[in-house]
Amino acid sequence: MSTIAAISTGRAPGGIGVIRISGENAISVADKIFSSFNGKKLCELSGYSALYGKASDDNGSIDNVVALVFKAPKSYTGEDVVEISCHGGLFVTDKVLKAVYSAGAVPAEPGEFTKRAFLNGKMDLTSAESVMNIISAQGEQAEKIALGVLEGRLFKEIKKINDKLVYDMALLSAWVDYPYEEIEDLSDNNLKEHIKESRESLQKLINDFDKGQIILEGVDTAIVGCPNVGKSTLMNLISGTEKSIVTEIAGTTRDIVEDTVNVGGITLRLADTAGVRETEDIVESIGVDRAVKRLENAELVLAVFDATRELNEADYRLIELCKGKNAIGIINKTDLDKNHLKGKIEKNFSQTVFISAKTGKGKEELTRAIEQTLGTADFDTSATAIVNDRQCECCKKALDALIDAENALEFGMTMDAVTVCLDSAIENLMVLTGEKATELVVNEIFAQFCVGK
Repeated sequence: MSTIAAISTGRAPGGIGVIRISGENAISVADKIFSSFNGKKLCELSGYSALYGKASDDNGSIDNVVALVFKAPKSYTGEDVVEISCHGGLFVTDKVLKAVYSAGAVPAEPGEFTKRAFLNGKMDLTSAESVMNIISAQGEQAEKIALGVLEGRLFKEIKKINDKLVYDMALLSAWVDYPYEEIEDLSDNNLKEHIKESRESLQKLINDFDKGQIILEGVDTAIVGCPNVGKSTLMNLISGTEKSIVTEIAGTTRDIVEDTVNVGGITLRLADTAGVRETEDIVESIGVDRAVKRLENAELVLAVFDATRELNEADYRLIELCKGKNAIGIINKTDLDKNHLKGKIEKNFSQTVFISAKTGKGKEELTRAIEQTLGTADFDTSATAIVNDRQCECCKKALDALIDAENALEFGMTMDAVTVCLDSAIENLMVLTGEKATELVVNEIFAQFCVGK
């Protein structure tokens, strides 16, 4: 394999910039551009050692740097690795990287360092995939889920299921091939029980997938309601900033105002929309249309109603639009009138919250309602979880194969038929962990990574 290099820190000015080099010639490449202040060469170092010196190119010194050496196989990629830390300006970091290229390294592809870690047996495919989940985590719960997968929690769970199926498969195959030999007994009842246990484990992973995705990926959330019900004040309360303009003039918000916030460990991509009402104003009418479209596409709707007045035609239209969606009825301005709309809203929404967006009262109740509506209130972020569509699809295919195996046993089909089903389940679980993933699948996974990781 070629020796690769890339900038591993973010593409923005910072305290340091890190250039990572990995491959058989990583140390010799780094030695060509690095000279230590004590005269020592990087090739003279043992692993996990560092030298302070300067990086240079053909035109002279670039920057004072620290070079850290990792020796194969005890490195992130399993290869020899050198990490050069320079000052974090974009220009200087790029210049050091160009010097590394001139010394013989080639540009790393997206995710190539982690891909090499997988190919060299440093991590399984599920752990490798979780790296990007950790990088993109926007809250503590998302980070916990991703870290659990990185630490091998999912791999161990899938391996436990697979080992049981492989053992049963081996006994079945032995019975088929050597019918007259004394082979460990595996009764139909034991086989059924093993398959049932495996099926239930996979079903739980699949059932929890959507909840985990909500925490990992976040939720598109629309704040909707008639003019002057307090949508913009609610937006500002949740986001903690004066994001939306608040006035007593109806129709102040004419377009969608957006922000991303973390509520109860869930990332909400908030959209404060124009007030829903009939209007002759062309500009406001466009805003209303956009509000309705945003409501229709939202994964979570916060429908706001004014506690100080009766529901009007626009309110009832809004209630109809919310039917069949994850929607929370929010009765605002409860500092002025607390119970006015209680019965009318509660019968149309599974969760109703009384709030004063102006004073902040009821914010904790809103957080709990969001967790209940999205089903994340009782989600255990320390439990095993599948974190992407590929893993979920593998689990579903394996589950279908186990159901087919149960049906084959139920209908008295031959053990050959059961064996075929078990083999399909095992194969799909091995694809999930990467033990049997094709090169195409592996390349597609790592192509979604950022360069430098």
